[in-house]
Amino acid sequence: MTTPDGGVRRGTLVATIVGSSMSFVDATVVNVALPSLQTDLHATLTQVQWVVEAYALFLGALILVGGSIGDQFGRKRMFLLGVIVFTAASLLCGLATSAQALIAARALQGIGAAFLVPGSLAIISATFPESERGRAIGTWSAFSSITTAIGPVTGGWLVEHVSWRAAFFVNVPLAAVVIVLSVRFMRESRDASRDGRIDWSGAALAILALGGIVFGLLEWPALGFSHPLVLGSLIAGMLSTVLFLVLEARCQHPMLPLDLFRSRPFALATKRRERSRRRQ
Repeated sequence: MTTPDGGVRRGTLVATIVGSSMSFVDATVVNVALPSLQTDLHATLTQVQWVVEAYALFLGALILVGGSIGDQFGRKRMFLLGVIVFTAASLLCGLATSAQALIAARALQGIGAAFLVPGSLAIISATFPESERGRAIGTWSAFSSITTAIGPVTGGWLVEHVSWRAAFFVNVPLAAVVIVLSVRFMRESRDASRDGRIDWSGAALAILALGGIVFGLLEWPALGFSHPLVLGSLIAGMLSTVLFLVLEARCQHPMLPLDLFRSRPFALATKRRERSRRRQ
């Protein structure tokens, strides 16, 4: 396979940066819009909490599944599907007339982000030669961190001068840029080691593990650690995590190859993202 030229690589990098940044920004931008949307939609405190939690829950539970399906059926295809789902959900968020509708749309946003985010790094790794891959991943990580940090500032300005709905509508022009760049520059790629089968057992355990832990942690402050729903979710999530790691270590074609964590570019990108989150 020939190495993509410089224009293709730059266009692909910009598309992945803007695309993943949309999902990172929406994880924080909604926080500053909560008072306005609560008043506008007459939402209860619990409903407002789930406006934030629905996104995190579905993103956390499905992100590994999204990455695995992208490796199997095409990273560009799944990346674009994630962009389209995420953008459609953003429109639904901006048009929501009730708290229930907004929560459902936020959950759909999380599903779209679960296909969008893992595809970004995989596409960069497939596009750039090894000599340039570390720099490309570092650039992606740096810009993603910057956009995550400016999310609350942008959201606050939009809420004050336009509307809380504009915080969601702003994703539409950004998504249009991502789609145009992706169609123009991005090349399709897959994991050549895949043999046509998806690790559905690993996918199910990943959903139970991440979904259980995320749900339990999100409900902990409101219900308390001893609440059966919280305690049961955390226990189920931790047990599923252990079973997932055992399965992935023994599976011939795992959904999450554990040796990935020995990859230096992957480790550097992960550490940078973690440092960015701690500064929020």
